[in-house]
Parts: sequence; C-alpha cells; structure tokens
Amino acid sequence: MTAMPHRLVPFLLLLAAAAATGAGAATPRQLFLVSQPPVTLTNHHGQLLTGNYSVNLLWYGRFTPAQRAVLADFILSLSGSGSGPASALVPPSVASWWATTARYHPGAARLSLGRQVLDTSLSLGRRLSESSLASLAARLGPHRGTVAVVVTAPDVLVDGFCLSRCGLHASATTTTSTSTPNATTNGRGHGRGRFAYAWVGNPAEQCPGECSWPFHQPLYGPQQAAPLVSPNADVGMDGTVITLATLLAGAVTNPYGGGFFQGPAEAPLEAVSACAGVFGAGAYPGYPGQVRVDAATGASYNAVGVAGRRFLLPAMWDPETAQCSTPLV
Repeated sequence: MTAMPHRLVPFLLLLAAAAATGAGAATPRQLFLVSQPPVTLTNHHGQLLTGNYSVNLLWYGRFTPAQRAVLADFILSLSGSGSGPASALVPPSVASWWATTARYHPGAARLSLGRQVLDTSLSLGRRLSESSLASLAARLGPHRGTVAVVVTAPDVLVDGFCLSRCGLHASATTTTSTSTPNATTNGRGHGRGRFAYAWVGNPAEQCPGECSWPFHQPLYGPQQAAPLVSPNADVGMDGTVITLATLLAGAVTNPYGGGFFQGPAEAPLEAVSACAGVFGAGAYPGYPGQVRVDAATGASYNAVGVAGRRFLLPAMWDPETAQCSTPLV
C-alpha cells in the first residue's frame, strides 16, 4: 500500500489561530510577531467523500471499555443517532457541528459506527511507523464505503507522535473484488481501490500538553490560568476526540489531497486544522474561547451527543460564511 499522509500539527503549535473569524497557523515564537492571513480554504476540485460511510475502529493496545465508549459515542453522535428526533441537528449537538461538512460542495458524508477490532497483544510491536499504521488500517477490510481508524494506546510509540503530529489521515490502495467508481479495474471486475484511513494516538502519557490542550497545561506558548476540566473525566480520551474530530473532517473534505485546503498539499490546513485552538467565541492564543461548564462537575463542553454525552469540539471552517464556526453560537 502507498499512503498519502495529511499530517496534523500538534494543537499547541497552531494556537495562533485567533477568534472565530479565523487565522493562519504559526509557531509560538511567531505568535506576537506576525499578523496571520485570514483562513480561505480553496476547492482544488478533487474527489470528496460523499454518501454513507462506516467508521471502523482498530484499538491497538489496552483501552478500558469506558475509554472505547467515549470514541464510539462520538462517532455515533455525528449522525445524531440516539439523540432524539427533535435535538439531532439543533446546536450545540455533535451532529449539527458535523453538518458543516455538507457545505463543502459536492461533499456530504454521513458517518456511522462500524466494526471494532481489539489488538491488545500489540501484534506489530510497541513502536509503529507510518507504513505500520496503513497495514493495521488494512486489517479492517477497508472498501469504498468505510473509513478505517487506528487508535493507539498511551504507551504505544508512533513515529512523529507528539513531535510533529497528534494523528494523521491518509489514503491507501487495496485490491477490491468488485469494481467501484474510484477503483482502476483490470477488466475482470477486480482492481485497486483507494480507501481513506486515519490514525489517532492517546496522548495521556506522552504529550498531554501538546495533544490534549486545553485539558492540560501546554508546555510552551501562552498559558491560560488553568486547564479546562475534561467532559468525560479522561484527559487523554477527550484529547483524542478533538484529534479524531479534526481528522475525520479533513478525511471527508480532502481525502486524497485534491479537496479543500489552504497552503501546500504536503502540509495542508484543512476544515478543522485551519481553525486550531478555537473552541468558542472570543478565542485567542492560549484561551480556547467561551464554552459551557457543567455546574456539578466543572467540566467544559460545547457539544452534546448520544445519551447526553458531552464533548469539546474544535471550530470548523464554514465555506458559506468563510469563517471558523464553533458548535456554540
């Protein structure tokens, strides 16, 4: 398989994204030295993901059932499943946040939770390369109607994790038994089809300051008064949700490198990564913006999903308003 990575730079290094009107990315050293241009994602007229897709999960390493439920419920919440007919698309729901991706013409992907596979034995070892991630994704039996997601445990080492990325989304090829619109066939009903996949790491042990902000104090850059309390009482998994939300939005709006993005194709700013560091109105470097706080637990959130589960989701660039839009309006 040949993977085409789309790297997600750690959120800390993208905190230069200012309030919900949006701003470009910068390193902490540049924060107060350079005025950032506005976010303008360009449609490069490549293929987007449209239609119904199952998100299949491969859990690499040890996760508790409660941790797996956080991510599973987030994916279920993208379509409003279980939210109730009256609230499925009413802000601040997860589903209404995801509905912004449908404004990326001609895209409109409806994601649902597919199969889940556990690899607690670390079959490829404790250290993984980018090619290892593609191999693990291929175990999920990917095809045109799926997005494969590999989730690595806190003690698993992935090349580049924490240093340059919190996760990635990419594409690879696989042999398909049935010709599909995005497969190159050999005339016998078989061919090599592309599939989208993503990897996200749980940063709880290795880099919570980089990949679980704003639930952990950042190591560098602007410092807010205190980290936010995570809505699911798990800093690592709530940080993983933020990264997965970023990756899935990028995967459907720029799956193969020719969709919506700003900047170079090798390091694109996409639907959510272009708005990094913004979670609510009034956000600025080191401050995530105005979000809701649960009176009983003190936990911060800006979106509600299945069974009332709460999440803190990053802003997404809205092509209709050309601004970074947050779940809370």
